[in-house]
Amino acid sequence: MAPLRRGAGAAVGRTLALLVLAVAVVIGCWGLLQLQTAGAATAGVVTVLSGSAITLGFVVAPLLTGTTDPLDPRAFRGFGLRSGRLAATLAASGMLTVPVLAETALAVCLAVLWIRRGVAWPAAVGAAVLGTVTCLLAARVFRALATMFLAPRRSRELTGVLVVGVLVLVVPVAVFLVSLRWNGHVPHALVEAVHILARTPFGAAWALPWRTGALSLVVALVTVALLAAAWWGLVHRALRTVEPPAVARGIGGLGWFAVTPSTPGGAVAARSLLYWLTDLRYLANLAVLPIIAAVAMVPLLIIGLPFTWVVLVPAPILALFFGWLPHNDLAYDSTAIWVHLASGVRGISDRVGRIVPVAVIGVVVLAVVIPVSVGLHGDWAIAPVMVGVCATLFLGGLGLSSIASAAAPSPVTRPGDSPFRQPERTGSGGVLAQGIVLLASLLVSAPVLWWGWLSLDERRYVDVAMWGGIAIGVVTLALGLGIGAAVFERRGTRLLELAEAA
Repeated sequence: MAPLRRGAGAAVGRTLALLVLAVAVVIGCWGLLQLQTAGAATAGVVTVLSGSAITLGFVVAPLLTGTTDPLDPRAFRGFGLRSGRLAATLAASGMLTVPVLAETALAVCLAVLWIRRGVAWPAAVGAAVLGTVTCLLAARVFRALATMFLAPRRSRELTGVLVVGVLVLVVPVAVFLVSLRWNGHVPHALVEAVHILARTPFGAAWALPWRTGALSLVVALVTVALLAAAWWGLVHRALRTVEPPAVARGIGGLGWFAVTPSTPGGAVAARSLLYWLTDLRYLANLAVLPIIAAVAMVPLLIIGLPFTWVVLVPAPILALFFGWLPHNDLAYDSTAIWVHLASGVRGISDRVGRIVPVAVIGVVVLAVVIPVSVGLHGDWAIAPVMVGVCATLFLGGLGLSSIASAAAPSPVTRPGDSPFRQPERTGSGGVLAQGIVLLASLLVSAPVLWWGWLSLDERRYVDVAMWGGIAIGVVTLALGLGIGAAVFERRGTRLLELAEAA
């Protein structure tokens, strides 16, 4: 009787969920149709924000729920089907699912809204079609990824990571909306933010009927093409790959090792995550960063700088020191470094795995601090500049630290000792390496800092600062990982001697 009771309860739950979804769709359609008498800015902001939220939901929901995919491509292995035909058939069948049908109803109402507002019907209908196809393909791709890779590894750690990821998205948006001053009309900052959102894969399709330029059309088409290619690749892989049977019990006891990929880099990342979240030596380094960022504001306020400008200082300082933190990460391993050397872990796996904890923590912290700082500043037009500056400081610092930790490890506190105990040093090499990483991070970021300064007078430098900062940071990180990997492989034996001596 227990299975029957569970089945009845599940049926009731699904029925209630369908009713709630139906009511939400009706309310959403009614709200969209009411916008035909609203201003153009109001209609554009509401439709782009709503469409972007719906698209994001189709991406996040499969990762959070972890439900089994009833149209799993792996179930068709024995039928000898071609990848392209099966991918197209499964994608088309996804149109009959309840979430996509609900989204389609909203897309139809959106098309009707813009047609009634005088927009040419090809633009209105095209936006609805592209938005629906984007949501459909996103649902298929991320449901397949969740089924293939996440379901066997679902654990408390993974759930925590996904929840934190959602918070990273929600908190900045909430801070932004709370900081706006409506005064009876749509704030200019919100309109500018929606224009930026209209150039992203989430909002590009929904912004086509609005005056957003040809860039939104290009982004929307490229997004659909990339999702279609990803879906075909996943179906192709599913038909030609047989995964080992999942372990039904005991997987939760593996902790972070059950979350990270089963690769050398994944193993290093899992071990590093365990250290960064439990070892007092690592936690002490993290705890100092907020203090440094707060103290840096004091002298600036004393000399009379306005608070609205001083409040922008903590985010770049945090980005700089987050990138600097792993500069001596290898020395904290002590004699455990021999595990990497004895097992033949490649240098790139070691380098990438070690920066994962700092990258995760840094991204989460900066995703909250940047919007809070900009919200207190009051001018959201400077947000892209802050993103570019923090990206180049953070990513560039991680790349340079990947070189320094392999090239010049210095003595650190031994495992189990107080994190505030100072180790004995026989030279200045370690201190010099620390200073070089900080100075080099600032030098790498100098162009972005200059563009950010110019953007205060000329807004055309805002996008240059953001994309230039991201590009410089990514390139520096890639070069740093490559050079650090080569140094690690060349100095393996010497690194073990230094770690034992430390």
